[in-house]
Amino acid sequence: MNKFRVALAAAALTFTTATASMAQTAAPLKIGYTSVEYVLSQMPESKQIESQLKDYSTQLKNQLDAKATDFRTKGEAYQKGAAAMSDPVRADKEKELQNLQQSIQEFQQNAENSLQQKQQTLLKPALDKLQKNIDAVAEENGYTYILNSDGASPVLLHGPKEGDVSDLILKKMGITPGAATAPKVTTPAAPAPSAVPAASATKTKTKTKK
Repeated sequence: MNKFRVALAAAALTFTTATASMAQTAAPLKIGYTSVEYVLSQMPESKQIESQLKDYSTQLKNQLDAKATDFRTKGEAYQKGAAAMSDPVRADKEKELQNLQQSIQEFQQNAENSLQQKQQTLLKPALDKLQKNIDAVAEENGYTYILNSDGASPVLLHGPKEGDVSDLILKKMGITPGAATAPKVTTPAAPAPSAVPAASATKTKTKTKK
């Protein structure tokens, strides 16, 4: 989405300059607008992307749960056998548990970035296809600019209904406007492990690094 917003914001700045010299421009200026989110939600690719993102999120959660289970199992084993361990062995076990816990924390922190990157990768072909059809609709219908009406700070703040080319873009792709019920493509929440024990649960003598 950021690619579109940056590109269309640049187009809006160009439009401001063009407006100042309209009297000197021979060709008439025709402005159109579209909701990129709406068009994407109507594209069949959106369901596939949503499904793939959900599967990827599940994979990450399964990996995180496996790490949490390993940590919990080794922590319980340490608690049961710590009294009989020599000091070097006990210190080694404590260090291992600290490293496992740090690994879990880092994995969870990186999961959100990983999901966002996955979403960008999956969206790129759909966004490229959308851009191609936006260009085609603009050329076929004589639009000088097509702006994006999405977001908290949209490029378009007001426009006549006849300037909305969203349905034209969908028809250009062979999609019947409003027929699809695909949800908006969103990044799933970062996975959280199932009941990861706190550092204090191991009752180690060595403090966990903060």
